[in-house]
Amino acid sequence: MTEHFADVYPGLTPRFVIGESGSRPLSLQEEIAAGTYAPVVTGGLIDQLEQAGLRGRGGSGFPAHRKWRAVRDGGAPRVVVANGEEGEPSSFKDRWLLTNRPHAVIDGLLLAAAVVGADRAVIYLSHPETVSSVQRALEELPPRPGSVAVEIHVVEHRYVAGEETAVCRSINGGLALPLSKPPRPFESGVDGRPTLVSNVETLVQAAWIGRNGADTYRELGTSASPGTMLVTLGGSCRRPGVYEVPYGLTLGHLIEDCAGGLSNGIGGVLAGGWFMGVADASLLEATWCYDAMRAAGSGIGCGAVTVLGCDERIEDVVARLARWYVEESAQQCGVCVKGTAAIADTLELFSQGSAEPDALANLARWGTALQGRGACAFLDGAANLAGTFSRIITSDRATQPIAVN
Repeated sequence: MTEHFADVYPGLTPRFVIGESGSRPLSLQEEIAAGTYAPVVTGGLIDQLEQAGLRGRGGSGFPAHRKWRAVRDGGAPRVVVANGEEGEPSSFKDRWLLTNRPHAVIDGLLLAAAVVGADRAVIYLSHPETVSSVQRALEELPPRPGSVAVEIHVVEHRYVAGEETAVCRSINGGLALPLSKPPRPFESGVDGRPTLVSNVETLVQAAWIGRNGADTYRELGTSASPGTMLVTLGGSCRRPGVYEVPYGLTLGHLIEDCAGGLSNGIGGVLAGGWFMGVADASLLEATWCYDAMRAAGSGIGCGAVTVLGCDERIEDVVARLARWYVEESAQQCGVCVKGTAAIADTLELFSQGSAEPDALANLARWGTALQGRGACAFLDGAANLAGTFSRIITSDRATQPIAVN
């Protein structure tokens, strides 16, 4: 990875994949030796986050400084939550951070608490390996005068459990299911307080900016998508895994240079996790940045990319994913229950080769009409799947043979 990127960005060294962090958790002493525990001046950090252009790494890409500022300016007392409940099935980067660099996550969480003025800090997670890693790291942590105590909240793993209102609801003692909005957590979250719910990678990125500055952060990436991010590359590639990459290269380059290229050709791509739907092979030509991926009809989302092999029928893949949406629905909103079922039933007919003539029109309509419906954005993922599949089937490109490397 670094050898190729050094040709594009001379002198690049990974910012988050450091030391031996790919094989075991870094200890506190190793983090200190790496400079990740150097003092950070909290005053003005939110302005630094804005200047750096840091966007949330949980999937929405929302500007981090806006959430931090809203919580800081809300009424006291405040709460911060490191959200490590990685519900997206194709993403592993949050689990990688929590397992291999737990001190970096804890450090980012404590920094956020100091900046927004929180008196309660919670790490929210589910996977056993992350729980044990974080617990060991907390035992290593020396007392920090003035710092809040860090709590661990373990939740049962499911897709909607990571939605920010579900996070607050679970910490409050309820079910890890989304709530209607408003209010949003920055207004009223844990214990009814202003709550910053931040993805764990976002916290680690914020701490890096605090130590190195916004200008240094912007030395990599593009002007509109600055910095680096952790991506999960999987499916039909030779070296699936979690990689740190700068924005600005094409998706095809990332797959070739990080994951060793395609292992069984390409029959399609799921980018931004399953949430952004399916794309054809032309997506590999798109630049890995927020604007270009959106313009290509896809998105970065949580940074997960799954390459479908040339022997995988898109009809079968989308039918399987659509059924997963039915099973993972919180079953709280009628429009979600009915919408996911209708999409799954229709895509199943395409998989079986028995779809009615109006089926594509229905999928295209659901792809837009169901967006933004329900208590959370879960239904948007199923709608994206319907809409993107309908576009692929009706495009001229879909009738052309796909080259196999």
